[in-house]
Amino acid sequence: MAETELLERALGYTLCALRPVTFQTLNRPTPCRGWDLETLLWHTDDSLCALREGIEDGYVGVPPRAEAVAQADVEAAAGADGEAGTQVSAEPRAPGAGTAPATAGVRADSVPRPSLPPDGERHRGDDPAATVRATASRLLGAWVTARPDQVLSVADLPLTAAAVARAGALEIAVHGWDIARATGLPRPVPAALANELLRTARQLVPSPALRFPLFGPPLTVPAEADPSDRLVAFLGRDPAWDAGGLRRGSARRPAPPPGEASGRPPLTP
Repeated sequence: MAETELLERALGYTLCALRPVTFQTLNRPTPCRGWDLETLLWHTDDSLCALREGIEDGYVGVPPRAEAVAQADVEAAAGADGEAGTQVSAEPRAPGAGTAPATAGVRADSVPRPSLPPDGERHRGDDPAATVRATASRLLGAWVTARPDQVLSVADLPLTAAAVARAGALEIAVHGWDIARATGLPRPVPAALANELLRTARQLVPSPALRFPLFGPPLTVPAEADPSDRLVAFLGRDPAWDAGGLRRGSARRPAPPPGEASGRPPLTP
């Protein structure tokens, strides 16, 4: 199906972004505030595993501590559009607290900072980049026979495989951009892919008031900005971010809506 092709293109981009990753780069900062590159890679692998689980088992699980907000987010999203699953969160499963789908009423100071998965699940001696590559290969093999109307369960609610694949492609590609920035060899999301994913993001991502803690508020970029910059800015990332620090001036963050905490983290995974 077309959504599987979109997923494949997002994976291809992200796998290219992984090429410069070495053990020496794993402690570098990323555009996901509070996450180093190693944490981001394990999170990306967890997301790929969740997508594979969804198509193989028909169910995408949610960690217990994130289940309540995930359920509220998916319920709101599924009811916001006539097509079930069109607006499901772009993070159907996350490895740690603070990466659960956004919902109203969550305070910035109530969200723990993300951390590496506990010992026993993954080990610091493992190669997260190699693990992501292997998981991506298995994921593609699992999705090759997917049908657009196939129904999966996310947070115990039915969503079409097409919707889950679109959400997965968005998350994978944007984390590929995060990875590329962290390595210091930035690769923009290819224009055609970025344009498709931006259309998807406008359907999937909650309004600015409901984005936290999953996404930051959208940033304003110049009218002539390329599709990759428009995509990441829409998701709350500064297109000019680099591992040496956040270079200001390329994107402008809007004032927070009334009642929103001014101390909100500017960038979230």
